[in-house]
Order: sequence, then structure tokens, then C-alpha cells
Amino acid sequence: MNRGEIGRREFGRATAGRGLAATGRVREASPVLAAGVEEFIFADVFSRSGLPARERELLTVAVLAALGGADSQLGVHAPAALDCGADPEDLIQLCEQIAPYAGFPRALNALRAVRTVLEERGLPLPLAVRDVELREFTTLAATVGEGDEGILLVHSPELDRRMWRDMMRALPEGHFAVAPDLRGAGAAVGAPLPQGLSELASDLVGVMNATGLRRAHVVAQGASAAIACAVADAHPDRVIHLTLIGPRTELATAVPGAVALADQMRPQTLAVDVWASRYARDRFARLDPAGWMGLVGAVANAELGRTGGVQVSVVAGDSDAVVDLMLAGHTWPSAAVTRVPEAGHLAPLEAPEACAQIVNALSQ
Repeated sequence: MNRGEIGRREFGRATAGRGLAATGRVREASPVLAAGVEEFIFADVFSRSGLPARERELLTVAVLAALGGADSQLGVHAPAALDCGADPEDLIQLCEQIAPYAGFPRALNALRAVRTVLEERGLPLPLAVRDVELREFTTLAATVGEGDEGILLVHSPELDRRMWRDMMRALPEGHFAVAPDLRGAGAAVGAPLPQGLSELASDLVGVMNATGLRRAHVVAQGASAAIACAVADAHPDRVIHLTLIGPRTELATAVPGAVALADQMRPQTLAVDVWASRYARDRFARLDPAGWMGLVGAVANAELGRTGGVQVSVVAGDSDAVVDLMLAGHTWPSAAVTRVPEAGHLAPLEAPEACAQIVNALSQ
């Protein structure tokens, strides 16, 4: 196989054949330029091992966006990045990253090109995000829908509001859902450390007040089960139902690193280069130790059985190696237990559609 054939194969693979049509038109006018695209760019550069195809395409989109005046090339490489495994939010955040270095005009032009591609493919834009002013700090909350009753989603201390992204999108139309960043996580890294569990519960009630959520089905992941229970115990009139996904009744004291993720997601998920595994790896690798210790320290000695009489449901992945369901049964003896197929401890990341169906059924 000569360089031209290698280049055409790589260009065709990365762009689902669109690139070959483009170079075909170039060849009609200039075989020299067409050969340069196929033999140098795609045979000599793009086809080399080292940088994965996804990263090469994202870098190409970033450079084209920073250069400006490359709209037609962006129209080829933005879809190619998606075809090579990039998430739509990767492209949106890439445009945002361009702004401080190449200026807002080029960032906005790139965003327009990316948005056109996403709309053509029917792919979603990022979830709406709101600033939430609480008593001691400001945080962010992702939202879908609107109303005065809905779902309040409480992430595990190791992650942030974005762990609920795909589950929120999978909820049936008409649901109102709110997912805030807790102290020490996401946009609230650097917030004052909580003095106790009641302070974290007060934060969640503050989020409800700020977003107009009068009553909520509170859904919590992992160790944050304690925070959800504290809200129900202190404000039973504000809580419709409690759903605890992989509730942690026993907590480790060592700050988890990226290696600990192998205990929380299935090997089959971590082996695939998809958004959920990349997101979880990034959050574990960049976890803020002080924020994590503040959250876990506040929930460590919680009386988990106290829920103000609010009905509790327990949900766990069928491959969850972290949660002791027998212990959870002793803690919440009247709770119904639902298993999520093909999911580990972080079931909302591995099986967002199944979790959305469960939460929707429990919200009825």
C-alpha cells in the first residue's frame, strides 16, 4: 500500500468518507495539493501511532478554530472528531478553551460551526446550568425542565453534578430535575468545609429554594446517602421519596485515587473509551483532597436510619462490589431494593437509561 492509499484510507476512516469527496474536488484543480493532503497530512501525520484518533481530531479542530477562516475545514474535522469518539461536550469546551488564547471572535465562530454539526446530527447541547447563591458560597446546578416538584440529584463525594448528565437526559419529558455541586466538588471546590452533616443538608435545601423546587424526590449516590437522609429527617415536608443508589454505610478514610475507580466501575466500562469512563477517571485523578475529606468527614458518623418517616428505596448495580446490601437492609429495613443490570457502584454513569427508568417509576 503506497502513501496515497494509506492517506486515503485514514482520511476516509476518520471522516466516514466525507474527506475523500473533498480531496476529490481538490484533485480536479490541483493534484499537487490533493497529494499533499493525502500523503503528508493523513499518511505521514494522522496515521501514525501515538496520539489516538480522537485526540488528533480534537487538536485539529482546536488549531483550525484558533487560526480562523477555516470554516470548511472545521465542517470536516468537527464531525470527524465525533466519529472518532469525541463527546459533543468535548467540542463545546474546546471552543471555550479557545477564547482566552485566540480571542472571543474565533471562539464564537468555532462554536457556530460546532453547533451546526451537532444540530445536523440531532446531538444535545450541554445541560442548562444555574448559579446558586448559598449562605457561605456559590455553586452551580445543572437543570432540566421546570416546576415546583421534581428530582434533586446528589452526587457522590468523589464526583460532581455531571455524573447525572446522561441520566437527566434520559428522564421522560416533563420532569424537573436539579443536580448541584456539593461543597468541595466541581464548581464548589474551595467552599468553606462543612462543620457537620446538618450544614450539608441546609445547602441542599438552599438549592431547592433557589431553583423553586418546593418538594423533591431526593436521589443520592454513594456516601451522599447520609446527606439525603439528613434532609428528609430535618425537612420531611420537602421530601417526596428517597432513592439511595449504592448507599455507602461504611466509609474508607484514605483519599481515593484514580486506581480506586476500578472498584467502582466494571472493567468492561473502563476498558472502553467513552464519555462516562473518561469523566470518572478525570474526576478521580483531579479529586480535591480537602473537599473530599470535608464531605466524607461530615457524613462519617451519620445516623443513616433517620429519614423523618420518608419512604426509602435502595438501588444498586448488579456488579456493585462496594455496597453491602445486607447492611443496607438493616439500616433501611422497609426499603425496596432494585438491581441495575450491567452496572457497578456508579450505576448512573454505567447505566443512565436504566437508572432514569427506575427513578421515574419511583417518582410516580
